[in-house]
Amino acid sequence: MQPGRWADSGVLVTNPVAGAGRADLVDAAALTRRCAELVGNLTAVGTRYRGHAEETAVKAVADGADLVIVAGGDGTTREVASGLVRASLERPGTALPALFCVPAGTANSFYRELWSDRPWQRTLPEALSGPVRRVRHVDVAHIRESDTYALLGTGTGVVAEVLATANRLTGLAGRDRYRQAVADVVAGHRPYPTRITVDGEVVHEGTVQLTNIGGGRYRAGQFRLMPHSVLDDGLLDLCVFDGTCDLVELLNLTREGRHVERPGVIYTRGRHFVVERTDGAPLSLEYDGETAAGERSRCTVGLLAGVLPFLAPPHRA
Repeated sequence: MQPGRWADSGVLVTNPVAGAGRADLVDAAALTRRCAELVGNLTAVGTRYRGHAEETAVKAVADGADLVIVAGGDGTTREVASGLVRASLERPGTALPALFCVPAGTANSFYRELWSDRPWQRTLPEALSGPVRRVRHVDVAHIRESDTYALLGTGTGVVAEVLATANRLTGLAGRDRYRQAVADVVAGHRPYPTRITVDGEVVHEGTVQLTNIGGGRYRAGQFRLMPHSVLDDGLLDLCVFDGTCDLVELLNLTREGRHVERPGVIYTRGRHFVVERTDGAPLSLEYDGETAAGERSRCTVGLLAGVLPFLAPPHRA
């Protein structure tokens, strides 16, 4: 180990199609060179198919890597995190590599949670400098029906429909695409009947326009749906807009997190959640920006507390 550098071995995972393939978001060659300067032995892997990032993360644990750097969007970060979680569950007691995410996607919500809007060119050397790693042990949500894991969380209703619509839009990029998707979805959305249970207690039964469960404050990089959420407090937050809400007004208020005290908004915390459409129709669902197709009318979300070590600023580690 060189003086001032704690990571002897690391893996860099890059997603060439993150951020709709916009090369201007992160220069992959420059990133690789910078990482090689900061890590003793670096292996660079470009993802080639869905699930490749998860497989790479599992291998990094087996190889005893000190560090995994992921350059992509929230979906790529989720894949890598899922690989580490599965490896830790299969091999209890195994030390996990520290994680750092480079914001190379469209929304980059999880990067904002840890590093705000600071450029990665500054935060990466800050995270890798010094004799020891500085981490926050981040909570993870587990969606039981699909056996998937989420860092930011999972959403139903409007949240999922906006993401699905954004994926279909052409001619727009970045956050402008999400803004247009919100406008398109809100214009035709109808509330649906739902029962929501938190830690065994029914907190809402009636019409709903959206639910969001997770540990991240931001969705789509700009909506602070969960303004009180903390990544490593051993709890997941729940936000619900019931069927009586003025959806347009509340979505505008989420940009500053000022929606939680408004009538028709339920906001609470817990460790085990069940969201179920009482009319039997399928729930529209997403997790960390990935839409989930299926016919399920029920979503069960559990908590894995403090399972993932993410590199963080010194004052938050």
